[in-house]
Amino acid sequence: MNKIVFLDRDGVINRYPGDGKYVTQWEEFSFLPNVLKAIRRLTEEGYKIKVLSNQSGVNKGIYSPEALKDITRRMIREIEKERGRVEVYYCPHREDEGCACRKPKIGLFLKATEGEEVDFKQTYFVGDSPVDVEAGRRIGCRTILVGSGRTDLLEVKSWDNPPDYLAGDLWEATQIILAQNTLQRNGIKKRR
Repeated sequence: MNKIVFLDRDGVINRYPGDGKYVTQWEEFSFLPNVLKAIRRLTEEGYKIKVLSNQSGVNKGIYSPEALKDITRRMIREIEKERGRVEVYYCPHREDEGCACRKPKIGLFLKATEGEEVDFKQTYFVGDSPVDVEAGRRIGCRTILVGSGRTDLLEVKSWDNPPDYLAGDLWEATQIILAQNTLQRNGIKKRR
């Protein structure tokens, strides 16, 4: 069975550009603190890291598919320089297009794991928005909401379906994942 961590991109890996704004070129992409270290650590622990991100700016005509490919290629290169590994899956569709891959739908999860044996109950999805938490819940992942993106963690108190865990950023989320993995290996179940 594969050990998998799913990550949103904007607000988890790189700085969230702001509501209604997009990262349209590499010069606008900025890794958040400790992200490269977190991805390296998860890679070292044998996790497959799969980035799942809505990128509707493509179909809105704000940036081209080629620009998105360039950003992705450079992001992966920087991650690999630090001995991390990621796979990247995007949904380029607008909300009104009704695709099956736009989060909170689960199509990106299915695409990213096609042909793999996956126990989604043992996977994690780290995101920065209610949409990410909902998507993770729909597929059956353990969800971690980080405060490094668009959502103020204090908002979560008012949510009907909060995430399983809260973390300040991806590094803190990584510590949660590794601690839970250790508990599970030792036969200790998490209390709900």
